[in-house]
Amino acid sequence: MTHFSDRVEQVSISGIREVFEAADEDAINLGLGQPDFPAPENAREAAVEAIRAGDADGYTSNKGTLELREAIAAKHARDNGLDVDPGNVIATSGGSEALHIALEAHVDANEEVIYPDPGFVSYEALTHLAGGTPRPVGLREDLTLDPAAVEDAITDDTAAFVVNSPANPTGAVQSPDDMREFARIADEHDVLCISDEVYEHIVFEGEHRSPLEFAESDNVVVINAASKAYSMTGWRLGWVTGSNERIERMLRVHQYAQACASAPAQYAAQAALSGPQDRVTEMVEAFEERRNVLLDGLADMGLETPTPKGAFYAMPNVPDGWVEEVIDRGVVVVPGEAFGEGGEGYARISYATDMEQLTEAIDVMAAATAAVR
Repeated sequence: MTHFSDRVEQVSISGIREVFEAADEDAINLGLGQPDFPAPENAREAAVEAIRAGDADGYTSNKGTLELREAIAAKHARDNGLDVDPGNVIATSGGSEALHIALEAHVDANEEVIYPDPGFVSYEALTHLAGGTPRPVGLREDLTLDPAAVEDAITDDTAAFVVNSPANPTGAVQSPDDMREFARIADEHDVLCISDEVYEHIVFEGEHRSPLEFAESDNVVVINAASKAYSMTGWRLGWVTGSNERIERMLRVHQYAQACASAPAQYAAQAALSGPQDRVTEMVEAFEERRNVLLDGLADMGLETPTPKGAFYAMPNVPDGWVEEVIDRGVVVVPGEAFGEGGEGYARISYATDMEQLTEAIDVMAAATAAVR
């Protein structure tokens, strides 16, 4: 057998996936980062109409349809106060591809990428696949990323750092002052800030701000997607925006790896972004209610949990054996170390499930907590 690349040998199957495969098929799944709401009806209908009309049969522009990119630009104006040129947007196969092409276009062999620890599993893996060197940075006690820690980690070999707010797996929301600092760091140190804003609408306390708002150079690119805000994870439609020079380099990766995002998904996302946004508000209100029920339950168990201010995850401090005991009792949660060494001693719980299953799972977790103490 021929050998495999060193890059791929440094990447293993996600710890999240390992937990899923080990769990019983009847288990309550609190490990999945997927909203349990249907996609907006107008988005579904837009895809169906495009398919029936034959509009989705062929390739779109590599960057995506102009109408979708105009809808994305309008979204950034509406939600972020940003003036985004539709020409400086690439529609991608989910936020995952957007992250991939951003790193591939900006990271040379052995250059460093700084990212939060615990943090989304793709940051380390995609850094390896780009030939870079991962540089995880630990979090504050409230599980937010400290700009000073990022600045201290920068070396002559640093190519980029990743900011994720609201964050997966922690649910933490960075303050506007933090985001201003991240933009300053990117400007002053001439390194790229990759801002992962996929959960931007799911905020319960504080507010979402983008470092792109504060940047004085072109050293910020923004990753986003229809996946979480519109419950469209399976549609695989994300995007990246940045300066023209950066977009053109990322396009070189995208056009060979993907050609273009799925055409039906592009029509669906255009409708979701341009249509009524009340569904997003309803979903966020439901997540906040579930969060509060979960936090009360964890507190009753005596588990300390930094209050998640966004997304739909909580990360309690848990005793040894807790994750295994919970899974054995039929509830899927993810061990914190799946998200980096900084996650050791924590567990990630997703409350993107209905209230009935959530309350049942809380009872199971309470019994598991008593069993391991």
